[in-house]
Amino acid sequence: MSRQSATPASGTQEKTFSSYNKEQGEAYSQLRPDYHPALYQTILDQHAKSGGQFDTLIDLGCGPGNVARSLGVHFAHAFGLDPSDGMIATARSLGGTTSISESIRYEVSTAEDIGSNLSAPIPNDSVDLITAANSAHWFDMARFWPSAARVLKPGGSVAMWTTGQMRIHPSVPNAEAMQAEIDQIEEQYLRPYFEPGNLLTRGRYRDLLLPWTLDQPVAEFDERNFFRKDWDLYEKFFVSEPEVSLDMFEMMIGTMSPVTRWRQANPDAVGTNKDVVKMWRHAMERHLHAAGVERGKETVKGAMCGVVLVIKKKD
Repeated sequence: MSRQSATPASGTQEKTFSSYNKEQGEAYSQLRPDYHPALYQTILDQHAKSGGQFDTLIDLGCGPGNVARSLGVHFAHAFGLDPSDGMIATARSLGGTTSISESIRYEVSTAEDIGSNLSAPIPNDSVDLITAANSAHWFDMARFWPSAARVLKPGGSVAMWTTGQMRIHPSVPNAEAMQAEIDQIEEQYLRPYFEPGNLLTRGRYRDLLLPWTLDQPVAEFDERNFFRKDWDLYEKFFVSEPEVSLDMFEMMIGTMSPVTRWRQANPDAVGTNKDVVKMWRHAMERHLHAAGVERGKETVKGAMCGVVLVIKKKD
C-alpha cells in the first residue's frame, strides 16, 4: 500500500451515528444482525496464533454492543466504547458478561481517546484485543494508531472489519436487473450524501490508513504479521442473511448513514413515493413482478462482501 497523507480515515468526523438517541440506538440494534460465528472465529484464531492473550477486550464504536457481547465471553474483562450517548445507553440495557461472569463495561469514549477520558482510564499496556466493526472508516487514524499502541500489550492485536456494498443475492429472481436499477438510484440520489468513510467501506478498506502508511508511521506495529481476509458473496458475513419482506427491507436499509443523511436533508419526502428507500422498493417490486412473483409475496435477500484486517503490536 502506498503511503498516504495522515488525515482522518474518512476525511470528516462521523456525526450521524454519534448523535443517535437511545430510541434510535434501540432501533439500530434490532435491525442490524450480528456477525457470523466464522468471522469471530477467524479473529480469535488469528489473535491466538500470533501469541495474543485473552484477558482484556475493547470494542470501539461498539454501538448497541453486539461485538462486545459476542467476543466478550472469550475474555476476562471487556469494554464497549462509543461516542454516542444513545448507543451506550442501549448497550448498557442489553448488558453482556465475560468469561469470568463479569459485566461488560460500556462507556462514552472516542476511538482516538480509547478510554483516556474516563474517570478510571484504560491503563497503558493492558489490552489484548481491540476490535472495530464497521467503524474504523470514521476514525482519525493518525490519532488512533498511537492510542492503540499505548493501551495494547506487546503482542496484542487490532481487528477491524467492514462490509462492502450490499448486493442482491444471485438467487433472487431478476437479481442482475434489480441490482443495476438499485445502483442507478443510489448514484443519482445518495452519492452526494456519501462521506469519505462510506467510500472506504466500498473499497473494503484497501485505502484505510494503517500504522506503516501514515506520514509519521507508528513503529510499534509489525507490518510483517499483517493479516487480511476477504469475504465474497457466498461466504456469510452476518449470522443470517434472511429472505425478508420489502417492509423489513425498508426498515433495514433505513439504518444506512447516507440514507439517514438524505432523509435529514429531505424531510418532506420521508415515507412518500419520493423517499429514496421507496424508490428502491418500487424498483424491486417491478423486477420481482416481471419475474412472475405474485403481488403480496415479494421478498428479497441481500448478500454482503466484506473484509477482516488484523494488525499486531510488536512483542
